[in-house]
Amino acid sequence: MTTLTAPVAPSPNAAKAGRRDVRRVTSYDVAMVAGVSQSAVSRCFKPGASVSKATYQRVMQAARDLDYIPNAAARSLCTRRSNTVALILWEPAIISYPGIVTELTRHFAQRGMRVMLFTVASEADIDSTLADLWQHQVDGAVVAARLGAAQVAEFARRDLPLLMFNRPVPGREVNAVVCDHYAAARTLTRRLAAAGHKRFALIDGPADSSLAQERRRGVCDRLAELSLPAPMIVRGNFDYASGERAMREIISCGQALPDVVMCTNDLMAVGCIDSARHEFGLEIPRELSVTGFDGMGSSAWLAYNLTTVRLPIADMALAAADMFAALTADTAAQPEQRLFLATVVDGATAVLGPQD
Repeated sequence: MTTLTAPVAPSPNAAKAGRRDVRRVTSYDVAMVAGVSQSAVSRCFKPGASVSKATYQRVMQAARDLDYIPNAAARSLCTRRSNTVALILWEPAIISYPGIVTELTRHFAQRGMRVMLFTVASEADIDSTLADLWQHQVDGAVVAARLGAAQVAEFARRDLPLLMFNRPVPGREVNAVVCDHYAAARTLTRRLAAAGHKRFALIDGPADSSLAQERRRGVCDRLAELSLPAPMIVRGNFDYASGERAMREIISCGQALPDVVMCTNDLMAVGCIDSARHEFGLEIPRELSVTGFDGMGSSAWLAYNLTTVRLPIADMALAAADMFAALTADTAAQPEQRLFLATVVDGATAVLGPQD
């Protein structure tokens, strides 16, 4: 086997350790062994690039023979791109949409990009996360947390591409892939009312959550249009414990039991159902309907079979990867927003009226 790893003079440290330094194998070496151009080698290691099957096989065989590993840092210096995208996620979103990181990472990997994950405990604390982000060389950011106008403007000032995921930025022209939470909440409310529910309670999300705000607004607006009483609203925190706690508060408030408790995410709905069943002996949905929002995987478990709203996360992730790739290729392109519709899941925890 031909080898192109010519030895160089050993360093003092290497001599002491009984080792010798060798020159790093380059794409030029691979090209020489494979009998192709250096640019052909580069294309073979770039996902999605056009290269013939025969060329690809020769290059991969040469790379294995030479133990060649592409140098991402060197490639970054040449292209002035790191092929790394920052993904900023609000922590509860990871629980509500456990597949979001997997889907986004997979689609970006298919486009030759890596994902650097940043998490935000509270959407109000985004500034500290952005301060960390500015220290890294990324090609842009996909943000699934609330940003204010000043924070969006800072991305523009730094000439760093920004794509909002599942978070609209009202009044700002920003690239975004979003789901219409307001419309979905209205649809679910209408179908509950059509089934005869008149007394509504709502377990809300954190005060700083734009998603909770949109979902609450959809419920309240639709009830007002239907001339039904405004819902009793109890603050939650998008977690199981706050769903349990809110159910106890609804029961102990001294008012008549509502016909339905709408929860602004699935995890709170599961906590609400467990409390209603095991602490208060209520039959779901005969005595009380309960609904969630998000369509997380566990909502379909047989113990719950939750009536909820399912977001098309897989489709949204694909769109986000496509849009971001186009955005980094043409930073002067006009901002685009892609709107996705959610689907009401007619589960076993609530009585719903017809779809239309």
